[in-house]
Amino acid sequence: MSHPVAIEVPPPPLTHRRGRRKFRWSVSLAAAPLAAYLFLFFIVPFGVILWYSFGTKPEGLFGGVIPDTSRLSFDRYVEVLTNPDFFTVFTKTLWIAIIGSVLTLLIAYPIAYWMARVLSPRSRNIVLMLVLIPYWTNFLIRTLGWQIALNQDGFISHLLQSVGILHAPLEFLYTTQAVQLGVVYNYLPLMILPLYVTLEQMDWRLLEANSDLGGNAWSGFRKVTLPLSMPGIGAGLMLVFVPLMGDYITPSILGGAKGTMVGQLVAGPFTSTSNWALGSAMAVILMLMILFIVIACTWLLRLLSAVIKRANRIVVPALTSEGTA
Repeated sequence: MSHPVAIEVPPPPLTHRRGRRKFRWSVSLAAAPLAAYLFLFFIVPFGVILWYSFGTKPEGLFGGVIPDTSRLSFDRYVEVLTNPDFFTVFTKTLWIAIIGSVLTLLIAYPIAYWMARVLSPRSRNIVLMLVLIPYWTNFLIRTLGWQIALNQDGFISHLLQSVGILHAPLEFLYTTQAVQLGVVYNYLPLMILPLYVTLEQMDWRLLEANSDLGGNAWSGFRKVTLPLSMPGIGAGLMLVFVPLMGDYITPSILGGAKGTMVGQLVAGPFTSTSNWALGSAMAVILMLMILFIVIACTWLLRLLSAVIKRANRIVVPALTSEGTA
C-alpha cells in the first residue's frame, strides 16, 4: 500500500518577493495623484452637495446661502420629484442629448474611418490637429461664435438671403435646433478621438479575408469593422452623452427660453433664489438619473455587440462554404 508523499515547495526567493513589493509600491505611488484628484474634486464636492440636499433654506432676508442642516429631511427631494417642470425639462434635455449623441456618431464615424483607413500617417497627424485645435479653444468662445453666426444680422443669414434661399432674416437663434447644432459642434471631437483610436488599431487584413470569402463592402463593414469598433462607439457615446446632459453654457447662449436644459434648471436655485438645498437635491437626482441611463446604455451596447458577433458566427461559416465550393 502506497502512502502519499508530502512535497515541500520552497518559498520564493527573497529578491523575488522584494521585487513584487516594490512593484506594488510603484503602482500605488503612480495611482496616488489620480486618487487624490478624484477625492478632492469628486468625492468631497459630491459629499457636500449630498449633505446640503438634506437641509433647508436659511430663514430671513440675510440668512445667507448655506443650507440649514440642523434638521435633516427629505423635503427637498419630495419638492423636486413632485415638480412636473423638472421632469419636463429633463425629458427635453434627454432627447437633445440622445439626438446630439447620435448625430455626432453619424458625423464622426466617417471622419474617423477616413483618417484611419485612407490617410497616410503624416496626413493623419495634420487632420488630427485640425480636429483638436477648435477643442482647445475656450468652450464659451466657441459657443459665442455660433451666436454671432446665427444672429439675424450674422453672415449666415446674409448669405442665405443673398442666394435667394431666405427672403427674411434667419430666425434660428434661441431655439432648440440652435442648441442641437451647438452641442453637436462642441462635442464632436470627443466622438472622433475614441473612434479614430479604435479604428487605427484594427487589422485591415480582416477586410481582405472577408473579400476573399466572397463578401462585399457592406458585409465587411457589418461583420468586421462595426463589431471591432464597438468599444470606440461606446466610449464616444459616454464622452458625449454625460457632459451634454449637464451642459449649461450652450443652452444659455443659443437656446434662450425655448432651449432651456436641465443644467440651467439646476443652476437656478444656486444663482437666482439662493436655495442651495433645493439645487443640491436637483443635482443629486440628476446625477442618479444619468448614472442609471449610462448603466442601461452600457448594457444595451454589450447586448448589441453580442448579437452582432452571434450573427457573424452564423453567417461566416456559410460564406466559407460558398468560397470553398
